[in-house]
Amino acid sequence: MTLFSGIEREAVGGRDPGISAEEWQARIDLAACYRIVSHYGMTDMIFNHISLRVPGEDGHFLLNPFGFFYDEVTASNLVKVDADGQIVSKTEHGINPAGFVIHSAVHQSRHDVACVIHTHTRAGVAVSAQKAGLLPLSQHAMRFFNRVAYHDYEGVALDLDERDRLIADLGQKNVIFLRNHGVLVCGPTVRSAFELLYYLEMACKIQVDCLSSGQELVIPSDEVAERTAHQYESVSDNIMQNKDWIAILRLLDSTSPNFRH
Repeated sequence: MTLFSGIEREAVGGRDPGISAEEWQARIDLAACYRIVSHYGMTDMIFNHISLRVPGEDGHFLLNPFGFFYDEVTASNLVKVDADGQIVSKTEHGINPAGFVIHSAVHQSRHDVACVIHTHTRAGVAVSAQKAGLLPLSQHAMRFFNRVAYHDYEGVALDLDERDRLIADLGQKNVIFLRNHGVLVCGPTVRSAFELLYYLEMACKIQVDCLSSGQELVIPSDEVAERTAHQYESVSDNIMQNKDWIAILRLLDSTSPNFRH
């Protein structure tokens, strides 16, 4: 059983009549994020999550259906859950509640955050396991200088008590390395969260490449790194004006347009 029939969907331009226009747009953006994360190879089989607050519905979130690859996620098969991971919308799909433990912690404590992305990429896990953490070895990394948190590994995220400790470690930052596990980023929009993830992943890849080269490394001063981070904060949104996200949607529309379904 699907959320709505093809006839009903066509009648409202692809949207279930029971879903608001705001929620449907959120579903499209979130499905697009799953697809672009897959496009850049930042998935871990059917695991990990990208979650998004449902506009106008306090305490409700959209999440991927468990058992689907990221490139199979669509606007209509996303699952709506509450803060405890309980499904609150009609669907034939389930979710992976263990993975949502981390997300729900962030959503409940950070009301400025709409989107949370968690990954287990090879480079992200590698840097999470390095005692020094993320180093300012590249321009990509310097945008995160003194703006990254760390949370020590406690086992598979099944313990609800861990949420308090993770939130305390995250504080008001939007990026956290989960030691020996992966990374988590969050933002007020899907686009802003993905931007953080993309450049964080690039920074981690560059760091792994640098450290494996065996060559002496040049590390900029703290002053230069902080100035660079501030420059990103000051000019990024003014320059981007969502142009990167528009380009992403254009790419997906040409390669896998069914994410909108």
